[in-house]
Amino acid sequence: MGEEHLSTTAEALLDEIGEDKTLSDLSPLKQDAFAFRQQAESLYITEGTLKEKIRLEFKISQLYWAYAKYRLYGGIDWRKFDLQLHTLKKRGINAAWVTYRPEFTPISLLGQVISGNGLSEMFAKSKPHEYHYDALEQALCQYRQIANQGGWKPLFFRGRLKPGRAYKIIPALRERLRLSGDYQGCEAPESNLYDTCLKKAVIRFQKRHGLVAKGVIGKTTRKALNVPVEVRIKTIQLNLDRIKWLHQHHAQRSITINIPAFRLFFEEEGVLIQTMRVITGRIKNPTPVFSNIVETIVLNPSWNIPKSIIQKEMIPKLLRDPNAMAKRGIEIHKGWGKNAMKIQGGAVDWTRYRYSKIMPFHFAQVPGYRNALGKVKFLFPNRFSVYMHDTPTKRLFKRNIRAFSHGCIRLQKPRELLKTFSSFNDSIDFQKSQKRLKGNKKAYLKLDNQVPVDIVYLTAYVDYDGVLNFRKDIYGYDKMQLRFYRNW
Repeated sequence: MGEEHLSTTAEALLDEIGEDKTLSDLSPLKQDAFAFRQQAESLYITEGTLKEKIRLEFKISQLYWAYAKYRLYGGIDWRKFDLQLHTLKKRGINAAWVTYRPEFTPISLLGQVISGNGLSEMFAKSKPHEYHYDALEQALCQYRQIANQGGWKPLFFRGRLKPGRAYKIIPALRERLRLSGDYQGCEAPESNLYDTCLKKAVIRFQKRHGLVAKGVIGKTTRKALNVPVEVRIKTIQLNLDRIKWLHQHHAQRSITINIPAFRLFFEEEGVLIQTMRVITGRIKNPTPVFSNIVETIVLNPSWNIPKSIIQKEMIPKLLRDPNAMAKRGIEIHKGWGKNAMKIQGGAVDWTRYRYSKIMPFHFAQVPGYRNALGKVKFLFPNRFSVYMHDTPTKRLFKRNIRAFSHGCIRLQKPRELLKTFSSFNDSIDFQKSQKRLKGNKKAYLKLDNQVPVDIVYLTAYVDYDGVLNFRKDIYGYDKMQLRFYRNW
């Protein structure tokens, strides 16, 4: 604190908050910063008492603590969210979300400032630099600007809107898409015709929202168009805060699987080198959110069926048909050792094990094209027994919403992913692997150059083309986290 002005750090903090466009102008943080600035001007112009100046500096230090928590941690109450996930487990839904604590704390960041680093510089350094955080933050600022200008109006119409036809709602539709940046590169005519340029804008909007993108506007697209900008702002804020608690790996190569987008992204040096559709866990078997490292690739894997699936799915089938497992290429062994005795499906009273805590039998589907894991499996150690793998049910990749698995990630193009790994791993001979995949002999390929994999849940994100995307909250996590969200 100076005799004639605020301390340098206090001044820098008020400037930082005042210029922060991610905050609403009505934010208590901005309101306090503005009020403290006025108080400071009054105190130092009128030669306020030392006690008054000390009191103001103390208030500004409290403001720093609140603003630093906003910047570093966001508004999600992770403890209460974990309690909600625990409640789901009571209903048989084993949901999980692993968080990774941000590198900086308000105290450590302030320590860097005291050591001579600028406050603004340290806040910039503390920001996540993965998952296109900066671009998503910029999108938040743009949507706040739209909201400040009045947002967009809801569209009311019945039935479906099809290109090439005329509708009274068309001018309003053009304006709605212009505001969100989807209607671009065309002059807006005054006609009611659903023309080619508008169709391109609608398709762009549909793609950004993970909808069927054919240009026909039905109930689902209309619902997405009518989501208020204030709701979109909340969604962007929420996902920015999620990124703050994701794993920041800073690796040369990395794989990101975004559950709500049902898509895998493989990047190298920040550039997208491969992407594909994926199938993730259904609502009752949600894919967990966590990070790990791909260490091993398995060719012609067998499927060791988890106890939960045996009890929920396999035993009911055996009770209806003792040969049900044999028909699917699933062997049943008494015990898990190499010499465990193979038994027939009808040799056991399965009613005894339907709900038992102990399962003394090992169910394994032999390698082959009928195997639920397909021909290739990518392993990354984790306590959830989740991995990426091939699948025989290719038809499901045509679906728009692809939540069908027991929690693992099924890959649309597993052999292409294997080829990508072979391009920087001498331990993988892709041509030899292709030949081996024609048979059923299992093989383990240890990776010389391992790759981080991050399974994330982002319902708002910016893609590798710089386009803002929104996705359906497939597991209801948005609603759960917003229930106890702190608005700064």
